Amino acid sequence: MTLIAINVLLEPDAATVERARAINARLRANFPAGFALDEAHTPHVTLVQCFVREEDVTRVAGELRTTLGSLGKVDWQSRAVALYALTHENLGLMGIVIAPTPDLVRVQAKAIEALQPFLVAKGTAEAFAPNADGSLVNQPTVDYVNGFIATRTGDNYHPHLTVGIGKLDFVEALKAEPFAAFPVSAVAISLYSLGNFGVARKKLHDLHRC
Repeated sequence: MTLIAINVLLEPDAATVERARAINARLRANFPAGFALDEAHTPHVTLVQCFVREEDVTRVAGELRTTLGSLGKVDWQSRAVALYALTHENLGLMGIVIAPTPDLVRVQAKAIEALQPFLVAKGTAEAFAPNADGSLVNQPTVDYVNGFIATRTGDNYHPHLTVGIGKLDFVEALKAEPFAAFPVSAVAISLYSLGNFGVARKKLHDLHRC
């Protein structure tokens, strides 16, 4: 049985992507070994991350399309309110905090409902797209996806847009800068494979236009 780590994600509006890439450029200048926001690291806001059987991916996409198509009226707009950083060794993984809304929480719940028959517990690093050098993803990434539905959904859903990696002191200084909140809108929902640090590596299916 071959597993794949997947991400059901929101594709944000162009203005939000531009802001994310501007922060990413600053992080890349500080730490060139970090990732760029490019075709293999698509800017996104996660709804659900999980493991499924690779052979089930097309069926998963079909169930998600049906479910998302039946949602009715949804307000897809929220706001970016701050920057955050997660520490990994001497580096910081940085992202933009998106305020959760009742509609986003509802959409997440419906997506999980559609995924439920296909979920596989206890995935491993082999389920992820490998790093550019062929190495496997780090263990924190594996642990994050294994625990996503149990710990990062419903009242514990904290939408965010990961923007890159920098040296810890630079990341902390960047996080301390004044942050001007701005609107964020979803324009589509897609299904992607996952890579290291939870990046969206490859689009598997288009699911819904917002």
